[in-house]
Amino acid sequence: MKFLQKIFRRETLRYLGPAFLVSVGYMDPGNWATSIDGGARFGYQLLWVILLSNMMALLLQSLSAKLGIATDKDLSQNCRDEFSRPVSLGLWFTAELAMIATDLAEFLGAALGIYLLFQINLLTAVLITAGDVLIILWLQRYGFRPLEYIIIAFVSTIGFCYVVELFYVEPVWSTLAYHIVVPQINSTSIYVAIGILGATVMPHNLYLHSKVIQTRTSPDDTIQKKKRIYKFAILDSVVALNGAWFVNSSILIMASASFFTRDLPVASIEEAHKTLGLLFGGMSSFVFAIALLASGIASSTTSTMAGQYVMEGFLNIKIRPWLRRLIFRLIVIVPAIYAIAVGTDPLQLLVMSQVMLSFQLPFAIIPLIMFTKNKNLMGELANKKITTYLAILCAIIILFLNGLLLYQTFGGKF
Repeated sequence: MKFLQKIFRRETLRYLGPAFLVSVGYMDPGNWATSIDGGARFGYQLLWVILLSNMMALLLQSLSAKLGIATDKDLSQNCRDEFSRPVSLGLWFTAELAMIATDLAEFLGAALGIYLLFQINLLTAVLITAGDVLIILWLQRYGFRPLEYIIIAFVSTIGFCYVVELFYVEPVWSTLAYHIVVPQINSTSIYVAIGILGATVMPHNLYLHSKVIQTRTSPDDTIQKKKRIYKFAILDSVVALNGAWFVNSSILIMASASFFTRDLPVASIEEAHKTLGLLFGGMSSFVFAIALLASGIASSTTSTMAGQYVMEGFLNIKIRPWLRRLIFRLIVIVPAIYAIAVGTDPLQLLVMSQVMLSFQLPFAIIPLIMFTKNKNLMGELANKKITTYLAILCAIIILFLNGLLLYQTFGGKF
């Protein structure tokens, strides 16, 4: 009760918002693809991966927010200032590749949501989706807070829809509770497990959070005020990212309870939508499509913002926001149209994009750890040793899982 009272204090509410922008990326269509794939093929077995990923996300996003608060610069700007030019450009290149993979997944997800809701041609849905994020980002001209309210509304919609879905599918609570805390993985599930990791701890969110947290700070803030803002940032992250954990877990639980337990193979998001309608009625499939559309539009909005901040931060250039968004949209829409035109399965494309994100993560996490433990850079907000050790452990786990995937890709068995 005290926790809820703390959240709903007027002062606290003023600081809530940045983590909700970030949390959208933790429940984007890439998460849908990996969680549906994992639940339909392996039941509740990979729920522990979602919990582990969320714990990593909480730690890493709090470090990202702290970096922005302490230095008044985002992660990309700190990379530009602290590393040599070749290293900085290399990090920028890997970050841009991750942004493209991210936005491709989110773009396809929003298009699928429109397609499933209105039963229009998928290519037409893609073209409609191309303009939706530009409309929402246009609203940013009226200030940052209205954009945060829109994103929070989308997040609330997604969460509500999955409360409804869990009511329909009636999962086995004792079994899923076991798999949340007991790790299980093998050579057939490693690919999807790493996809879940890549879809949950997303590199663009580390850049985004360090930037948007600065809407709550000022260069004139005292160290005491910065510490106070950081405490609110942690609370913001706990509320928003645990909401994302609930949604991601619910997607996998829904897929497991609906498809795995009935031995129904589901090879695409469209099949999942159709099968839910056949099993539980039209309302279930309608709620599924509404949540997917909200997820795609909201996450595409924030990934486009992150792409803008990364380019500006690494290259130290200012591009008109509408021009950057237009260029980014064109980069993404061409492969999306091609993939759909040649009949590529969107679900597999989404899973593949999330695995790509997982491989890019170390290039964002390692600089983040280096900066936040640097007392000369962070001052009194520098990491404590235990925080740095936990962050390093996160990086090691990610590198280890990526190594397992490479081992399997080249013919290894375990």
